[in-house]
Amino acid sequence: MTESRVDTVATPEVDEVVDPSAARLEVRDLTIEYSSGGYTVRPIDKFQLDASAGELVLLLGASGCGKTTLLSVLAGILTPSAGSVRVGSTQVVGLSGAALTEYRRKHVGIVFQAFNLLPSLTASENVQIPLRGTGVSTRVARERALALLNRVGLADRVEHRPGDLSGGQQQRVAIARALAQNPPVILADEPTAHLDYLQVDSVIRLLRSLADSGRLVIVATHDDRLVPLADRLVNLTPRREMESRSPETTELAAGEILFEQGDPGELVYVVESGTIDLVRTREDGAEELLITVTPDGYFGELAPMFGLQRAATARAGTAAKVTGYTMRDFRARHSGTVGELLSGAVDATEGDA
Repeated sequence: MTESRVDTVATPEVDEVVDPSAARLEVRDLTIEYSSGGYTVRPIDKFQLDASAGELVLLLGASGCGKTTLLSVLAGILTPSAGSVRVGSTQVVGLSGAALTEYRRKHVGIVFQAFNLLPSLTASENVQIPLRGTGVSTRVARERALALLNRVGLADRVEHRPGDLSGGQQQRVAIARALAQNPPVILADEPTAHLDYLQVDSVIRLLRSLADSGRLVIVATHDDRLVPLADRLVNLTPRREMESRSPETTELAAGEILFEQGDPGELVYVVESGTIDLVRTREDGAEELLITVTPDGYFGELAPMFGLQRAATARAGTAAKVTGYTMRDFRARHSGTVGELLSGAVDATEGDA
């Protein structure tokens, strides 16, 4: 009886048109914080994003910049510290219970970096999992899975287990599984991370086709090869300043802040007079003094060199004057190697900001 009843559950066709309004994304003032080693880390700070159906949005950035964390918030897996996320007519932040489960099942499809396929199940059975979890019968779920696997070019691999598939084939199974409920939004975390250039080709074409079919596709990656694929590029790693420009001299009163922990950074600073304290805020809100930089000392080189956020707050310990240089100009001024530059910093491993 159960099989007969649930066979009538509507199962969307593979190429069914997605409602454009359901694929509309609005992110406002999103802030994400978490604890790491006793310190508060804020990889995402007052983030804004608008995206629509038919777009492929690329979240580009280095490891640790918050790409996966941001995707987890969009998927309703993590709760942000502040801000809002709206997908279609659903306000995601604040969902709980059955409403949150419904959102995760029906509104977003997730393609995990490590595929997350069950090794004991065939490709078809892996794709059926989200359908069977919502009460769809075995027959209908299998028909849907076969159609999706054919859609991603794996019609001849439906009975193969993950261990018998290449990395690119496993990724396409994972994409088929994400499409099981025909969600308007697809979230893909580093979809090309484990693939060689031959396997990347098919995955890139597939992701592009999903957006072209009317879905909103958001891809988090550090892979620059995907940039031409995107309709919109969101760079989560501040880009270092490569051009020359005039040095910037700043005078600070005692206690005045030059930059704060978590800020993006373009300049390396040299202390001309006075002192600069580099302080880091701990998880409990207490401040920890890392080092005091005195005249002729420099700080802040890692942020512009590697596109990192400031790892500490720079605050004047006394009345001070500092001069900021772009990395290019600072390298020209500092004749040593990169290793010598880093070793000459106030504290390249702990105190650098």
